[in-house]
Amino acid sequence: MPADDSLGQIIILNGTPRSGKSSIAAVIQDTFEGIWINLGVDHYMQMSPKRLHPSIGLRPGGEGPHLEEAIVRMYAGLYASIAAHSRVGLNVVSDVGHHDMYSQPRGILPACARRLEGLPTILVGVRCPIETIMERRRATNALPPDTSGDETVPAPVLRWQEQVHIPGIYDLQVDSSLLSPEACAQRIRAYLDSAQTPTAISTLAAMATDSSTWSETTIE
Repeated sequence: MPADDSLGQIIILNGTPRSGKSSIAAVIQDTFEGIWINLGVDHYMQMSPKRLHPSIGLRPGGEGPHLEEAIVRMYAGLYASIAAHSRVGLNVVSDVGHHDMYSQPRGILPACARRLEGLPTILVGVRCPIETIMERRRATNALPPDTSGDETVPAPVLRWQEQVHIPGIYDLQVDSSLLSPEACAQRIRAYLDSAQTPTAISTLAAMATDSSTWSETTIE
């Protein structure tokens, strides 16, 4: 846990949809000591106006350029909220799916990392092979609506798999096809207990540019 007891610990879980992030977050909330607030993509989508759906869950491929200015701002707001919770002593676990395959590069992840600089944060890559992702999607009837019947792996699913772990800078990685949510959470707890110095957020923040912030364009 953080060296400064006045700050809440932050855990960012980054991975594709159906990689098991939400299940790991639930285990952390239920079993880690202290108060853990879940500020993740699913909850944020529920808070977003329907006209801007899928909100920060917009999949890779540049399919919603009219949403992108709003999404950049939403990510800024989400990470500002994560930082604010930490500063008042609340722990935060956030499950997200970062990518930069919009209609143009947006630099969202480095800009978000900059907002967490100086706060006790670990960035965890939640890996899961495409075969397991497809099994989970079929089991929950969660294939993209525009999926062609003869596609082994739908293009939108493949784009998630290819894009979500770029640039792949993490403090810790877990494979949810090999480990249960409980075992993944135990790996994360062991990392925190080891008192290692996380470097992913500071490394990503150094990659941010002035253009990696939200635009002042008005969202209609």
